Amino acid sequence: MAGRTVTTETGTALSEKVIVITGGASGIGRATVDRCAALGARVVLGDVAQAEGEAVAAAVRAREGRALFVPCDVTIETQCRHLIATAVEAHGRLDALIACAGILQGAFVEVADLEDETFARVMDVNLRGAFLSVKHAVRAMSGDGVILLLASGAGVTGSSSSVAYGASKGAVHGLGLVLEHRLAGRGIRVNTVAPGAIATPLKEQNVRDAGRARDASAAEIEAAQRALGDPAGVARVLAFLASDDADYVRGTIFTR
Repeated sequence: MAGRTVTTETGTALSEKVIVITGGASGIGRATVDRCAALGARVVLGDVAQAEGEAVAAAVRAREGRALFVPCDVTIETQCRHLIATAVEAHGRLDALIACAGILQGAFVEVADLEDETFARVMDVNLRGAFLSVKHAVRAMSGDGVILLLASGAGVTGSSSSVAYGASKGAVHGLGLVLEHRLAGRGIRVNTVAPGAIATPLKEQNVRDAGRARDASAAEIEAAQRALGDPAGVARVLAFLASDDADYVRGTIFTR
């Protein structure tokens, strides 16, 4: 890794890096697509929301950035393989994977009442989806690659409104810990990022559900939503971690 040129100028920090972002159609994933493209990356975003994903990629291109959308359900291995293969075919290599795809279901349901199907679905998307994305990204990386996994404060440093969500994000954190050591010898750096309360569609719905559960007023729910952090703040962290400037960063990074 010695001898790299480290660039910090706005618009060039990720110049020519090929970055795949799952869950790129909304929330933190969408903000990360915008940030990475603005810093010069060639972004390939995957998501199950096709219309929204196409719109995100088109908006990046309208700003003279480079983005390609690929429909991808991260629970389907063939689609994960296709997402990574498309990035390599389009740009010749893969430099980074940022795994943002995730769901939150089963909020405010007691464990004794939680349906097995709900628990399995959340684990399938959040944990297995991250695993499948990493599996095929690693195969495409020739060295000096970066893998960034989105965990959460939920299940890592605290509780969660959803047993399934908290368990899945704790498992993603564990996956990152294992991969960090397993892949270091191949020159692939792994970081897990654990955001706090961020204004994503999932979290905003969660805040509304929490408010209704405690009979909060509309004004109280609105105030709680205003207190959420901006996804762009997490996107700045992720874009930095994907850059060569973060070469010495290890382990889990917590954000607001």
